[in-house]
Amino acid sequence: MRTSRIWAIAVAAGLGCGGLTGTAVAADLDPIVEPVPLAVGGWYLRGAIGMSNQRLDNLEYQYFEAPGYATEWINKGDFSSAPTFSLGAGYKFNDWFRADLTGQYRGKADFYASQRVFDLEGVGQPAVYTDDYTARKSEWLFLANGYVDLGTYKGITPYVGAGIGTSRNTISGFRDINTERNASGFAGTDSQWNFAWALHAGVGFRVTENLIFDLGYSYVDLGNATTARAYNSNPNETPRDNDGFKFKNITSHDVNFGIRYEFN
Repeated sequence: MRTSRIWAIAVAAGLGCGGLTGTAVAADLDPIVEPVPLAVGGWYLRGAIGMSNQRLDNLEYQYFEAPGYATEWINKGDFSSAPTFSLGAGYKFNDWFRADLTGQYRGKADFYASQRVFDLEGVGQPAVYTDDYTARKSEWLFLANGYVDLGTYKGITPYVGAGIGTSRNTISGFRDINTERNASGFAGTDSQWNFAWALHAGVGFRVTENLIFDLGYSYVDLGNATTARAYNSNPNETPRDNDGFKFKNITSHDVNFGIRYEFN
C-alpha cells in the first residue's frame, strides 16, 4: 500500500513538471509582436488669409524724359496694404519635408506716386509743375512650394521654405493729375503674366492630431505690371502714341495666418 502511494506521488510530480515545462516551451514559441510605427506622411489641405506690404523699384513711361523736359521723383511710388486669400493642397513626405501647390488672390492695393516736371523750353506755364499718379493693383499668384520643418517642440514646429510659379498682375483705375496746369490723363486696365518666386518662414501650432494653425511670413517677387495705353482727359488734345505706364520689379512682404488639415 505504501509502495502504491509512493508511485502515485511520483507520477503526479512528473505530470506537474511536464505541464510546467510545456507551458514554458509554449511561451518560448509565442511570436514577438512589435508595435508598427504610425505613418508620418500624407496629404493635407491648407488655407490662409493675410496682408501684403508691397514695393516697386520704379514707374516708367516713355515720355518721362521727353526733349525739353526734365523730371525728378518726389515719391517713386507706394502701395497700401491689401488682403490676401489663399488655398492649397500638399503632401507631407516625412517629419522634415513637405510640398504643396497654392493659389492666392491678392486684393486691390492703392498706388500713389508724385513727380516734379521742369519745362526747360518754357512752352507752358508754370515752368515747374507736378504730376500725381494714382492706381490700383491686384494679382492672382500660383506657386509650387517646398518646406523644411525644423523639428517639433511641445507641438510647435518652425519651418522655412521656397516657391516658384507665376503671377497675373493687374493695374486698374490709373490717373495722372496735373494740378498746376489743370490737366489730367488716364490709362485703361491691363494684366500681365510674370514669373514669380517666394521665400517662406513661419511656425506651425498643432491643435489636434490633424489640425495645425500656421503663422507665416513670405517675401514675394511678383515681377512687373503695366497699364493699357494712356490718354489725355482733354479730348481736344492730340494723344501721343504710347504703350502705357510700366510698374517695374514689384515685391511684397506678406504676413499670413492659416490652417492645415492633415489626412493621416
